[in-house]
Amino acid sequence: MAHHKPTVLFLCVHNAGRSQMAAAWLRHLAGDRVTVLSAGSTPAERVNPAAVVAMAEAGVDLGAATPRPWNDEMVRSADIVITMGCGDECPHYPGKRYEDWDVTDPHGGDIDLVRNVRDDIARRVRRLLEALVGTSEPSD
Repeated sequence: MAHHKPTVLFLCVHNAGRSQMAAAWLRHLAGDRVTVLSAGSTPAERVNPAAVVAMAEAGVDLGAATPRPWNDEMVRSADIVITMGCGDECPHYPGKRYEDWDVTDPHGGDIDLVRNVRDDIARRVRRLLEALVGTSEPSD
């Protein structure tokens, strides 16, 4: 029997902080067990530099990430769509599993705030990964 590899799409408005950190955490922890997508309704020009620093402190590289807009294909391919503060700007497709994560927006915050957001997202991603594949431990 073939095993279905789940696809998770993280969405926020600017795709520069929360959704980028969540996607990076899931990629880091899941390896090739999960397909990870990240996008925004109104993408920023670049990822929040404080998010890049905070993630690097945790051993997760976010340096090459770039904000991008969501598209129909992304949403349709996702098994789970996780929204983070985009409200009505995020797409809603019938039949998709949605979770809305109430995570503080790190935009404009100091590094301590961004670290707290990073750690909150890490906990949520670990729970999600455990529910998806049975463990939140990184795969080798």
